[in-house]
Amino acid sequence: MRVDVLTIFPRMFTGPLDESIIKRARERGILEVNLIDIRDFSLDKHRTVDDYPYGGGPGMILRPEPVFRAVESLLEKEPGKKPPIILLSPQGEVFNQAMAQELAKEEWLILICGHYEGVDERIRAYLATREISIGDYVLTGGELPAMVLIDAITRLLPGAVGAEDGLNEDSFSWGILEYPQYTRPRSFRGLEVPEVLLSGDHEKIRVWRRKKALERTLLKRPDLLEKVSLTEEDRRLLEEIVKENRGMI
Repeated sequence: MRVDVLTIFPRMFTGPLDESIIKRARERGILEVNLIDIRDFSLDKHRTVDDYPYGGGPGMILRPEPVFRAVESLLEKEPGKKPPIILLSPQGEVFNQAMAQELAKEEWLILICGHYEGVDERIRAYLATREISIGDYVLTGGELPAMVLIDAITRLLPGAVGAEDGLNEDSFSWGILEYPQYTRPRSFRGLEVPEVLLSGDHEKIRVWRRKKALERTLLKRPDLLEKVSLTEEDRRLLEEIVKENRGMI
């Protein structure tokens, strides 16, 4: 997969792109990330990319010319290709695992990192093909959201993660939160690993994990249960969970 990131702060990406899974994916040729400095497409010698808003108001607005020119320079080199052009914006769809899975199927993504008080509306209306937000809070710009998208998507690319079976059991991959995990030592400061995990009975372990995942979701993120398809076993387990947690739910 190729990801082109348009930003006025390309050095912010130093570190996140050079460590862990993303680094390995880039080294293996699974992921290509290009950082494009929007200032390189400015129309003046001072590399200006922002200006005051028409009609007055606080802050500065990212101008349309350098952003359009940057995107068009990329598209001109790949005639016939139409990658999603994503504006990272608080007005966009809220990013989730299903969206990550959808985007991971693309061969090429262009991410536009907004900054300042906002971007000229013409970027949003006539250049971007999609807007994505990572949550309802205020950030300085679109750089951190772009990193979040790249990380979540990279994990889903074939060959990027070593234990790929584990991807299916990550939180949200089932549509619910993940079950509790334990490793050695078996006993730590009087805190014991649940006996069922030491039993060797794979069916009991499977049911225990599913029940604990449902319990966590019910207690911490009950909204997720409204969106996921529940099996008859799930419904039975939820009934048990409700009985066991009376007064907490």
